[in-house]
Amino acid sequence: MENLIGWLGAWYMPVKAAHVVITFFWIAGLFILPRYLVHQAGEAPGSAEDGKWNERITRLRRIILTPSIILAWVLGLAIATSYGFRAAGWIHAKLTLAVLLSAYHGWMVATARRMARGERPIAERKLRLWNEVPAIFTILMVTLAVLKPF
Repeated sequence: MENLIGWLGAWYMPVKAAHVVITFFWIAGLFILPRYLVHQAGEAPGSAEDGKWNERITRLRRIILTPSIILAWVLGLAIATSYGFRAAGWIHAKLTLAVLLSAYHGWMVATARRMARGERPIAERKLRLWNEVPAIFTILMVTLAVLKPF
């Protein structure tokens, strides 16, 4: 068991548990953001309701999305390096997915900022489809972490 906990020692499992919980928060925020954007897309830019959606999205970013992505990365990298990053191929695949999910996060935040300026860069229907991305990534990442296939 010692080789599984590495430099984190007795903190390995608590850090791993915190990573899982924080990642749930991050994924929840990534589910909510496109849904908010779907609702905002139906509002006239500059309207009172559009302003309310901008406030909701800003709070979501500041309270859930930004802190959770930072903590998920810090805790995840601590676990990966403690586990033995070079020895486990599945971690490389999971890290690649985390980078892609982070890019999606950034793109969604950029889209929200454009919508706050009154632009509507993505149609409601397409936003509904983009809302499925976190689910796909969650399935793949959890499968890798639990099964450790390679």
